[in-house]
Amino acid sequence: MPTIYEYFGFFFLFYSNEHEPIHVHVQHGDRESIFEIILYKNKLQQINVRAKRGSKPLTSKEMKTAEAFIQKYYPNIVEKWVNYFVKKQNVRKTTIKTKL
Repeated sequence: MPTIYEYFGFFFLFYSNEHEPIHVHVQHGDRESIFEIILYKNKLQQINVRAKRGSKPLTSKEMKTAEAFIQKYYPNIVEKWVNYFVKKQNVRKTTIKTKL
């Protein structure tokens, strides 16, 4: 379950037994939601948000922050997804210390 980003208390991670579509779990405190990244010709078309079963979802404000982060960093998230799930490579956590 690699954490791929840390951003002001938000943790963006993959679970090791994942499936398509490309998605990232976002945790903040004791809450967690899942953000699906929908691409068309390698361009972000849409971000779908869903609850993680058994977890409290992110608050509305937290979801806006997480979605803004994903919109900015989606190429890197997709690259880490491919490296981890397709190429079977380890991925490193990146800590972002500047506000969006």
